[in-house]
Amino acid sequence: MSDDKNLRPATRIVEAGRRKEWTQGVVNTPVWRASTILFDTVADLRAAVASPNDRLYYGRRGTPTQWSLADALTELEPGAAGTMLYPSGVAAVAMALLSVLKPGDELLMVDSTYEPTRAFCRNVLGPMGIATHYYDPLAGAAIADLFTEKTRAVFMESPGSLTFEVQDVPAICAAAKACGIVTLLDNTWATPLFFPAIGHGVDLTILACTKYVVGHSDAMLGSVTANAERFEALRRTTHQFGQHVGPDDASLGSRGLRTLDVRLRQHQAGALEVARWLETHPGVARVLHPALPSCPGHEVWQRDFLGSTGLFSFVMAGGDDAARADLVDNLDHFGIGFSWGGYESLALPVDPRPLRTATGWAAEGPLVRLHIGLEDPADLIADLRRGLDRFVERR
Repeated sequence: MSDDKNLRPATRIVEAGRRKEWTQGVVNTPVWRASTILFDTVADLRAAVASPNDRLYYGRRGTPTQWSLADALTELEPGAAGTMLYPSGVAAVAMALLSVLKPGDELLMVDSTYEPTRAFCRNVLGPMGIATHYYDPLAGAAIADLFTEKTRAVFMESPGSLTFEVQDVPAICAAAKACGIVTLLDNTWATPLFFPAIGHGVDLTILACTKYVVGHSDAMLGSVTANAERFEALRRTTHQFGQHVGPDDASLGSRGLRTLDVRLRQHQAGALEVARWLETHPGVARVLHPALPSCPGHEVWQRDFLGSTGLFSFVMAGGDDAARADLVDNLDHFGIGFSWGGYESLALPVDPRPLRTATGWAAEGPLVRLHIGLEDPADLIADLRRGLDRFVERR
């Protein structure tokens, strides 16, 4: 494969991670299933022990199946030093944070974060003696006002996965860097194709690869990509916690990655068509989609992002939880379930109110989160129209 550093993302996503010594002459890296690795001599064994990274050493340290995916994800982040893989997005968040924090440190966590991240801070970091303080997603450079001598890291999620506020990541990173504070970003919504995080100043960028990287709702996977200053600590922490991704899941991640560019563009087009239609319906109070001017932080999205994806929310114009449940239950083309990023559309009732501590959440009605899959958006709109028309008639 070419080593041209100026390749465009669509080309890089096809070619990245496909070293000849890994693919062995076939298009896809074979699935290596291994625990024990055999050495020809004691000298070979000792050489592997002395330098175990990215070479056959022991199954938990990986094989070309895992390395090829990690290498590809690294290549999608210009300026990155390396990527570690994890069995889920939550595991990726946990290892990224634990590679940075120690007892006595303070973490600044965005108030719009994914609920399992908040639970990890409360149930794991707290008992370890690591304090978590939540901040307004729209703080921007004003985040510096919250820094103390104990602040060690700032965690961002942009946009937030329920309410979709877009953070000023470059401004936050600049403020943190000036004070020697590490920055982490959950970049699952945009992926490095639409937001190359390392290039915007982030130290560790996290993906729940279960979503768009895998893309087919059939494997759990996470990743953390780090710059040169943070990668060795990340790798060391990962190995010490025994984190490992099975070769079959890594292979599914690599398979999904190759079509990520075309899938994201289709998710983007379908979601924008649905979101713009929802803005016109009397049963909808507002639509929370970063590419729409009405979404908080839209101007930052317009400045920094290269595209939008399939996940967004809308607020119903009045009604209660029962009305929302009736709407979601009777949709024909939307599944009801957690996760997103697959080819299928999903609808999920969500309530940000109990998850906020630094900022409040108030809305005109209940919130519904949609993931727009690869179906024809006209069919999805017709489905939503039937449900919302019924809601308006009964309201």
